[in-house]
Amino acid sequence: MSQQRNATLLSTTAPRWAPMEESYADEELARGLVAGDEACLEAAYRRWSALVHTLAWRSLGDPREAEDVTQQVFLGVWRGRGGFRPERGAFGGWIIGITRRKIADALTARTRRTDLIAAAGASLPLTDPSVRQPESVLDRVLVRQELAKLPSAQQKVLRLTFYEDLTQAQIAECTGWPLGTVKSHARRGLHLLHRRLRDGAFG
Repeated sequence: MSQQRNATLLSTTAPRWAPMEESYADEELARGLVAGDEACLEAAYRRWSALVHTLAWRSLGDPREAEDVTQQVFLGVWRGRGGFRPERGAFGGWIIGITRRKIADALTARTRRTDLIAAAGASLPLTDPSVRQPESVLDRVLVRQELAKLPSAQQKVLRLTFYEDLTQAQIAECTGWPLGTVKSHARRGLHLLHRRLRDGAFG
């Protein structure tokens, strides 16, 4: 099942599987999921998504990030269904374990975005009043505008790094570029951001 198909399944609000949700035990849902039954994935989503979303929201403090994590959790449930072992714990506990890992991934990605802001803003003059409010100025102006102005290859590498939380080796694998090329694009992209800040290019 493609990621688009998964997203469609998990975003639906029609109560088609409500009877199955009520009648199937967790163990039955788990067996069906492991067997590749998409209906069981949707039923699991309906049964646990509210809890997953609540945990993500409490940890991240951002409803949109919590929604993204919730989707990632159930995509992870589907893709990793072959790894579920009932002898190691309950199905619900397994889902919560995936939730905790996805929350940790989201926090790591947030840290990397913060590092990008810090790295690109390092050359701002101390007398610049924008330094006093780096979150509002740099996040809005640098990340949303200046990043979009980079050459496409550099922009792609930095977006995959700081928004998709990929390592440079993973970026090389998914783009087909040599690792050295990926590193070069990342280095040049950050250099351009430094230079634009230094020169006061905020348009």
